[in-house]
Amino acid sequence: MNKLRIDADRWYRVTELEEAITCIDEPYIRPFYRCNIWHVRGSQHDLLVDSGLGAVSLRKHVPRIAERDLYAVASHSHFDHIGAAHEFDTCHIHAAEADILTAPDRERTLADAFLGDEMFEALPPAPFEYHSHRLYPPRAVQTLDDGDVFDLGNRQLEVIHTPGHSPGGIALWEAATATLISGDLIYDGPLIEDLYHSDLDDYARSMRRLRALPARVVHGGHFPSFSGAHLHALIDDWLRRHQR
Repeated sequence: MNKLRIDADRWYRVTELEEAITCIDEPYIRPFYRCNIWHVRGSQHDLLVDSGLGAVSLRKHVPRIAERDLYAVASHSHFDHIGAAHEFDTCHIHAAEADILTAPDRERTLADAFLGDEMFEALPPAPFEYHSHRLYPPRAVQTLDDGDVFDLGNRQLEVIHTPGHSPGGIALWEAATATLISGDLIYDGPLIEDLYHSDLDDYARSMRRLRALPARVVHGGHFPSFSGAHLHALIDDWLRRHQR
């Protein structure tokens, strides 16, 4: 039976959170596959972390994305996080995965492995077809390294390199509000640790690094946000189960 197709203007959902942070997601993608797109409002610049599947224009259908000067960032290079990266003049990504974002084929971005019918409760509007969905590079790719800082004017977010899920994974840490945007290294749901470029030793080192942060709230790459205390419990459980 063919799935329902959703109009473009209904494809995205926008949820306002505290500290001028907004979660944008695609509610007709099933939760396990549904990327959280994080929009952080600053006094001089905004920050966008990840861009979802890209089957529907993000800039056109979420107007706030195009309202102000904005830094576009990819937490890593998997297809569900970089789909609309091409809508921005520049997208920032860790140097270890810049080559993938520059030429995002379906194999290295995992679209061939995961992009299928089981992802969707309902489909994006035609002409989208998951078996032929293409990923396009941004006009320019700017590389990031550990310790880089995005200065939004009244707030600063530090890049933390968190390899493990993928070699160029990053998190973003706002010390002033004790807010962590954690990418796909850690979220409150089933973690993916066995991809072609995953590494469990790196994963453990990155987990320990995030465990040391005095986080108050965590905004992950998937599933709902959670407390810093829960972050510590999730990491402790992961390290115990993996004997790392």
